[in-house]
Amino acid sequence: MTKWVTAKIEKIKYWKKNLLNLVLQASIKKFVAGQFAKLLIKNSQNNTKIQRAYSFVNPPSSKKIEFYITLIKHGKMSQQFKKINENTKILITQKSFGFFTLKEVPSYKNLWMFSTGTAIGPYFSILQEKQDIKRFSQLILIHSVRYFSDLKYLDVIKKLKKHYKKKLIVLITISREKKNGFLYGRIPHLILNDTIEKYTNIHMNNKNSHVMLCGNPNMVKDMFNILQKKKKMTKNLRQKPGNITRENYW
Repeated sequence: MTKWVTAKIEKIKYWKKNLLNLVLQASIKKFVAGQFAKLLIKNSQNNTKIQRAYSFVNPPSSKKIEFYITLIKHGKMSQQFKKINENTKILITQKSFGFFTLKEVPSYKNLWMFSTGTAIGPYFSILQEKQDIKRFSQLILIHSVRYFSDLKYLDVIKKLKKHYKKKLIVLITISREKKNGFLYGRIPHLILNDTIEKYTNIHMNNKNSHVMLCGNPNMVKDMFNILQKKKKMTKNLRQKPGNITRENYW
C-alpha cells in the first residue's frame, strides 16, 4: 500500500506559463538519483484526488525536494498546479520509484544522456549527486528544447561543467527556432546525420558507449530504433546488460 506524507511548499516559480519549478519540504525516505515520486493534490471542486509521477531534480543528499514540471493545457493535474499557493496541501509518496539510475547502467567508456524539456531533471539529480560517476571516462549531456525561452537551469549546467571540467560535455539543441550558439533540430535527426558526434568529437558505438534516453516518448522511441539499427545497440536489461536505458516522460 502506498504511504503518503504531507509536503510543505517552499517555493513556486513559473519559468513561463507552462513551466513550473516546485520546491517542497517533506519527510520522505532517501531515494536514488534518477528516481521519481508521486504527488497528490485534492480537487476542492469535486473532492477528487489527482496524482502524477515526477522525477527529482535535486540530488538525494539535498535537504530540499525539487521538481521541474511541464503544465499541459487541459491536463487535470496541471489545472491544479495553476491554483496552488504556499498553503495548498500536497501529498508525496514517502518512498520513491524507478530504475532510471546509474545502478542499472553497466560500465562503458562514454555515458550519453539524452533529454527533452523537463526530462533533464533526472540527469541533474544524477550529476549533482556525483556518485558512481568515476567509472565513466566521458559524460555527454544532450538537452533539447522547442524554443530558446524553454531553456532553463543554465546556472545548474554551468556549475556542473565547472565541477566536471572536460569530463562533461553539454550540447543543447533547439528544435523549433534557430539561435546562435545552439544546434538546430530534433535529436533523432542530429544522430542520423552524425551532427552530434561531429560536435562532440566522440564516436558512439556499441563497444564504448551507453545511452540513457529520457523525455518525449516519440524521441525515446525514434532514438531507440535508430540506435538499434545504426549503432547495433541493445536494450539494457538486468539479466542481459546492453547499451540503452530509457524512460518515457509521460
